Amino acid sequence: MKKLSSLLILSIFSILTFAQKTNYNLIIGTYTAPGKSEGIYTYNFDALTAATSIKSIAKNTANPSYVAVSSDNKFIYAVNETGATSTVSSFKYDAKTGELTFLNKVDSHGADPCFITVDAKNVIVANYSGGSLAVFARKADGSLTEALQVIKHAGKSIDPKGRQESAHVHMTKFTPDHKYLIVNDLGEDQTYIYNYNPTSKEKILTVKSVLKTNAGTGPRHITFSPNGKFAYLAHEFNGSITAFTYANGTLTKIQEIGTTPKDFTGKVDGADIHVSADGKFLYETNRGDANSISAFSILPTGKLKFIETVSTLGKGPRNFTIDPTGKFLLIGHQYTNNIVIFNRNKTTGKLTDSGKRIDVGAPVCLVFN
Repeated sequence: MKKLSSLLILSIFSILTFAQKTNYNLIIGTYTAPGKSEGIYTYNFDALTAATSIKSIAKNTANPSYVAVSSDNKFIYAVNETGATSTVSSFKYDAKTGELTFLNKVDSHGADPCFITVDAKNVIVANYSGGSLAVFARKADGSLTEALQVIKHAGKSIDPKGRQESAHVHMTKFTPDHKYLIVNDLGEDQTYIYNYNPTSKEKILTVKSVLKTNAGTGPRHITFSPNGKFAYLAHEFNGSITAFTYANGTLTKIQEIGTTPKDFTGKVDGADIHVSADGKFLYETNRGDANSISAFSILPTGKLKFIETVSTLGKGPRNFTIDPTGKFLLIGHQYTNNIVIFNRNKTTGKLTDSGKRIDVGAPVCLVFN
């Protein structure tokens, strides 16, 4: 009985400690060229007020445009998007101080890596200009091996502006069951589903199936609902969203919905897409001439119902994230060099300007931990 009472007290203490957490680290990946950024930034974020303060800057790392944090919060991995000389870097990460300590970097095996994902075994990057994806193993100290597997796509599609004359791998993302890897190829108008065998000695990734998307739309980023039953794919060229059901490595299309007014004639450049942690709302950003974010409610069927489109209040809204409490949504603007913080109504899904900003050079990736 005494043991049970002790366990109960410990459980209650743990719950209260978690509930009382209000300060989080916000890690920001950037472009260091043309020189307004110094590297990877770590900010303290107060989830009660949205107040921010700088904790650390990892300097001397070129164009760390996309970053990923290991699940144990001990390491950070970043792409270095520098054309033909592109690399992937590993860092030891002190979550308390926000400090990053450089470990090593390896060849990305493809020009301009633009996305990175990590699990307990491997780090996987999408090489945009190179049209390839590469798998690297994680050593015990957090550093990276040379590439264990490189897969080169070779297709093209119909975009008249020349953005689909060759393959452009844009995202590598694990499915919720972690059995498969989704790979969006903007240049081919195709989404690949790869079998994932993390401990394989030969081929960690093998093709399970290939999904052809609407020609000339450029599949860019995909996100899953928290329950793992639905997926939503954002297309760069027209900002449209394709909704799918997901089960056992299979995506089944259920809806196609736009994010711009029907009379909109400017450049769209769809960017990022995320579902709120409660699974009730989806958001998608557009860059180009739109510079907007659209909100949708997610119906029980997985289909989307439009709520609103608002200005992101900056230019080039690349990546965005919702803070762990769900109260705020932060949008990084590549060209106005700032992060705009919106209040998020958790009941309606609507966004309003909080008036708070983070001034940082060319932010393109925002990660809370």
